[in-house]
Amino acid sequence: MTQAKRRSVWDRLQAPWVRPALFLIGLIVLWDAAIHLFGIPAYQVPSPLDVIVTLYQEWPLLLREAVPTTTATIAGFVLSAVFGIPIAMLIASSKTVESYVYPLLVFSQSIPKIAIAPLFVVWFGFGIFPKVISAFLLGFFPVVVAAVQGFKSVDPDLLDLARAMEAKRFQTFRMVSLPFATPAIFAGLKVSVTLAVVGAVVGEFVGSNSGIGYVLQRSIGNFELPMMFAALVVLSLIGVILFWFVDVVERLVIPWHASQRRDFLVAA
Repeated sequence: MTQAKRRSVWDRLQAPWVRPALFLIGLIVLWDAAIHLFGIPAYQVPSPLDVIVTLYQEWPLLLREAVPTTTATIAGFVLSAVFGIPIAMLIASSKTVESYVYPLLVFSQSIPKIAIAPLFVVWFGFGIFPKVISAFLLGFFPVVVAAVQGFKSVDPDLLDLARAMEAKRFQTFRMVSLPFATPAIFAGLKVSVTLAVVGAVVGEFVGSNSGIGYVLQRSIGNFELPMMFAALVVLSLIGVILFWFVDVVERLVIPWHASQRRDFLVAA
């Protein structure tokens, strides 16, 4: 093998998806080895081959059930961003608003969402709306916390410079505060989109006849463990794809940020 070919193979191994794929393959091998080594029965933990076969055979069903879960997740995530960022702006800009609102937001997070999810069914009936509300409630808090931290971390010298240049309040926000807080906002959005998946499934657990959460609940009730693990794989894929989408948007919106520049230098 020539040096050029070796370098080409090495470059391919350095692709961002290679290491996670290799790590995942290693985990699957360890999973299968542990089942054979400890003699774990199939009714407790299915083998990776059974899960793969179930994924292949039931893929049309899983894909169809993934649609309502993904829809509820995206809707809840969008609501988290639409309401979370403006509320964070108010909290960060006003000590009075922070003293009233922020403690209540923290208090609300101590309430288990699975405990109040049945109320959404009572109030809003069966359908997608309770799942959207559940996804919104889980994804809302990380957006607020991260955005508040971002807006409060704006360099005071930059704000003083904007005032010295007689910039208006909206100009200061658009040219100083928002760009400075955007990296923190995206960090909160990444956490939010993964929690929104969990919230949508929680909503499907308590009142739904469709979605991945419904498939999980039915599989657990019927002891169909390969189907349950296959549904978990699909649920994980939904979370990974949505996280990747937010990451791509972040790279497009803030290519100037230090983290993106480091990625560029490493890749180069």
